[in-house]
Amino acid sequence: MSHPAEPLFELPPELAIDTEIARRVIEEFIRGQLRQAGFQRAVLGLSGGIDSAVVAFLTAEAIGADRLLCVLMPYRTSSPASVDDAREVVRRLGAASERVDISPMVDAFFAGDADASPVRRGNVMARQRMTVLYDRSVTWGGLVVGTGNKTESLIGYTTLFGDSACAFNPIGDLYKSQVRQVAAAIGVPEAIIRKAPSADLWPGQTDESEAGFSYPVLDRLLYWRVDRRRTDEEMAALGFDPALVARVDRMIAASEFKRQVPPIAKLGPRTAGVDYLYPRRRPGSEKRSTTPEPPPSAGR
Repeated sequence: MSHPAEPLFELPPELAIDTEIARRVIEEFIRGQLRQAGFQRAVLGLSGGIDSAVVAFLTAEAIGADRLLCVLMPYRTSSPASVDDAREVVRRLGAASERVDISPMVDAFFAGDADASPVRRGNVMARQRMTVLYDRSVTWGGLVVGTGNKTESLIGYTTLFGDSACAFNPIGDLYKSQVRQVAAAIGVPEAIIRKAPSADLWPGQTDESEAGFSYPVLDRLLYWRVDRRRTDEEMAALGFDPALVARVDRMIAASEFKRQVPPIAKLGPRTAGVDYLYPRRRPGSEKRSTTPEPPPSAGR
């Protein structure tokens, strides 16, 4: 007697999206961001997790795998399975790749501080990886693509100027459950979709065990609280534990500074980022896109 196949992941019904539309929007977004900035190539950190795998697949589809550089940056305690999963993504895409071991860099930083906490070490790992990516953005001649999802951003589960740093982020408005849905639609390896999400900060670490809640529950809560602006009473009527709602509210509020551009003290008549607002769409910004490669000194 046959049994129904186990579902790849749990998808709360209110978070279901049209993956074909999402795919088209995101891929045009990727092409547009590169075009407006005058670049033709992209570089991203490939961890072996679902978020970076989805961004790699979408970027390769958007601009061609030959214009994408995937950088694998394991630490000495990183899961070998994660490295294998990252290599499988590279193999399937046919993209360029490079492996940079960040162990010597991180260990040198903490050489005189053996008692540094896992949080401090994890932050330095994330920032060291971004240092590598921005260096490779010069040698590769491409923009750094972000791989953080909406769930992580809202609860502050990111390292400022680490994994949150990027030139643009294709999946920043997708909850983790929606990233999984897109992953299944675009052919991300099943092993990556099924495995427990992890920042891989230490052996056996997983996001959900560390945070104390599951992504489907958290995504539903964030959807109703943030996207739909439900009150405390309405959240309780939807079945959410008031204590969990209050805890998530505190996480959102406490991490707001991570989602903001650093404020500038206003002194002059026109201030960059305040009332002198020329993003990548500034007239003339596309002129460099006609050249084969951006100059090495181009800002990242």
